[in-house]
Amino acid sequence: MDLLNTLVDKGLRRELPTREEALAVLATSDDELLDVVAAAGKVRRQWFGRRVKLNYLVNLKSGLCPEDCSYCSQRLGSKAEILKYTWLKPDEASKAAAAGVAGGAKRVCLVASGRGPTDRDVDRVSKTIEAIKGRHEDVEVCACLGLLSEGQADRLRSAGADAYNHNLNTSEATYGDITTTHTYADRVDTVRQAQAAGLSACSGLIAGMGESDADLVDVVFSLRDLDPDSVPVNFLIPMEGTPLAKEWHLTPQRCLRILAMVRFVCPDAEVRLAGGREVHLRSLQPLALHLVNSIFLGDYLTSEGQAGQTDLDMIADAGFEVEGSDTTTLPEHRVPSPDGGCGGHGGGCAPCGDSPGTADDTPAEAAAVTPPRSGAGAPKASAARTDLVAVRRRGAGTDVAPNA
Repeated sequence: MDLLNTLVDKGLRRELPTREEALAVLATSDDELLDVVAAAGKVRRQWFGRRVKLNYLVNLKSGLCPEDCSYCSQRLGSKAEILKYTWLKPDEASKAAAAGVAGGAKRVCLVASGRGPTDRDVDRVSKTIEAIKGRHEDVEVCACLGLLSEGQADRLRSAGADAYNHNLNTSEATYGDITTTHTYADRVDTVRQAQAAGLSACSGLIAGMGESDADLVDVVFSLRDLDPDSVPVNFLIPMEGTPLAKEWHLTPQRCLRILAMVRFVCPDAEVRLAGGREVHLRSLQPLALHLVNSIFLGDYLTSEGQAGQTDLDMIADAGFEVEGSDTTTLPEHRVPSPDGGCGGHGGGCAPCGDSPGTADDTPAEAAAVTPPRSGAGAPKASAARTDLVAVRRRGAGTDVAPNA
């Protein structure tokens, strides 16, 4: 296909495709799918070889969020039967992180529900970062605490954080359909604050909320403009008890096309396959490794992932290798000066993503949120696979061993 040859050439030159080309990737047929994967795979291998970076989530504070993000099982008014607990102590969080590091994770992502951290919360997280780095000197730490106030990013950087995650989630035009208690502009501002503080910025999206192809392209182009080092791609986990519980729009083939489009638009960024891969990609997960260069190991924030050893076996069987701590994730041209860490904005490395079915942010009194309207180009709903959605009952906040 001329389209794919053009996109490969642009990806190898780090040239932005046109919006029409990005939309055309999403519109390709199932007969063309393997050609799309092969083409995007060439771009992935150019910048990241056959390495797969492993990341591990630690949910520092689960549930009881005052925000109304309709995709989130921790939102105000959620009836999802998730774990609910307040802040883990630093030693508890460090112990949870150790399980992920032992399983091969290079990055630990510390996440807490809520609108954003208070100064006391930043103190708590700073102590947790120190505890983790004291135990694992080489591990990368990403914080995901919601909307940042002035000076908080600098304090996290001083405490040893390498990165900060805050996802855009969907297009600016449809953002008000999924959340009313904060704005799209609030999210953009937090990403920019993290970058200004020298933290490696991580910002991505959630697909499968009823958005159109144009919405997906809009949010990915907005992310390209922000230029985060890491772009996590989440696929909505329709959790019972949330407004989007009935939103089953994704097929494995559509997920692969979305990942390929993100790779073409963000060729040299760390593209992370995040929440929902087991639910929506299912047996096609190994094909996604030809498009992404990063995944989460084991469980997510409020939902279970597949067994950590299964993740490792999948990587090996697909002919890829786990990225070691002695390897810089990002291509050389994105790595700053030696005093700026290992990311592309003056500090840190490629960070984490908030997984759907959970919140990374999020004030105020929440109003009921209307599920997103299915716009032009939105796929028809596929069969629900509720059997693949399991609430996390192990790991952080429990007495049960984590899945790593």
